[in-house]
Amino acid sequence: MRARRSSSRRRRVAVAAAVVSALAAGGVVVGLAAPGEETHAAAGDPAEVRTASVTRTDLSTALTKSGTLGYGTPWTVKGPAGGRVTLLPASGATVQRGQQLYRVNDRPATVFYGATPLFRRLDTPGTVGRDVRTVADNLRALGHDIGAQPTVGTLITPSPAAAPAPAAAASASPAAPTGAPTGAADPKGGKGQQDPVPPAAPQGPTRVREGDAVLTPSLIAAVRRWQQSTGATASGVLDVGDVVVTPGPVRVGDLKARPGDDSAGDLLSLTGTEKVVTVPVTAQDSASFQKGQAVTVTLPDGSTAPGKITVVSTVIQGADDAEGGNTAPKRTVAVQLDEAAKADRIDAAPVQVQFTGRTEQGVLAVPVGALVALSEGGYALQTPEGRLIKVTTGLFAKGLVEVGGDGVTAGLKVVTTS
Repeated sequence: MRARRSSSRRRRVAVAAAVVSALAAGGVVVGLAAPGEETHAAAGDPAEVRTASVTRTDLSTALTKSGTLGYGTPWTVKGPAGGRVTLLPASGATVQRGQQLYRVNDRPATVFYGATPLFRRLDTPGTVGRDVRTVADNLRALGHDIGAQPTVGTLITPSPAAAPAPAAAASASPAAPTGAPTGAADPKGGKGQQDPVPPAAPQGPTRVREGDAVLTPSLIAAVRRWQQSTGATASGVLDVGDVVVTPGPVRVGDLKARPGDDSAGDLLSLTGTEKVVTVPVTAQDSASFQKGQAVTVTLPDGSTAPGKITVVSTVIQGADDAEGGNTAPKRTVAVQLDEAAKADRIDAAPVQVQFTGRTEQGVLAVPVGALVALSEGGYALQTPEGRLIKVTTGLFAKGLVEVGGDGVTAGLKVVTTS
């Protein structure tokens, strides 16, 4: 019997070590000691063993993580090459669709909403693409009649003649080369691309696909009307530097340039306009977080605010620790407060976020160290007398494990690791 108990203790120690390692890797703090534990010698065994009682309790995998309350991850806007910055917005300003973001050579760059930036000069009737869709959707949203668009599947042949541009337009915008980048940025945090964009090559016959639009004469006329309404030269032509495409309204962050600087560089950073809490979590932890999951945010003044997960990033990034070494790969979880007014007076601050996780109420539980691995598979609990009781396991949380099985009742004494 003593040999059997010694073997059981060895298996239990191995199981506890493996479970503790697994739970620690998942961000759960495991404590093997639990209320009701006792230390005494098992019958016939000179070595002291620790026992614990099976208890009925609530288990929860709630986790608390450090996060940052602010306007989300900023991204950087780059300007077009070949000009001088003549106007920048104020830090903290909000810019919406159709409004000017900055000026280069006194030519405005206007915010349009969408996913596809302008990547070529739009000057040829019959040009087909998603960038044309960006222009069409925004002009329509700004109240301009863009006319009918060809249906999906229509074969379009661009006109060999470019849309006429008044001579004044060319002289008014020497800093708007056809190969300049838009300054549009990756809304997930990356910088806008500054790689040279070649002049648009003439398209051959092109079939309209889902998500495309066509630069029709009616759309070109709408571009002219919009340009005229903004005080720009009504050329009907759009260069890539004329529009900055964003996911929605934006808030200006840091200014990275000043009037008079070369425009071909970082101009400013942008974020969304709504307060959001960003929480870096390990890639392993992120598997337990779901969009729509409820959380509780503890604000700097100690008050709490309910919120919900809005985004679990699919981008996994490595990180460097303070000593220059690599840390665990991280994802970003974004949380939006249910009551945004609670953060009205805070632009940026560290916060604590409690993720509710899974909860089981009124279950039987023992310390993780009480589990004994059985040679035939599964787990058992060992009484102080050496009897093994096979159990099924459920939720692991904070050093405890849910157990069930014949003979497992609240108050039962079982051996656990010391």
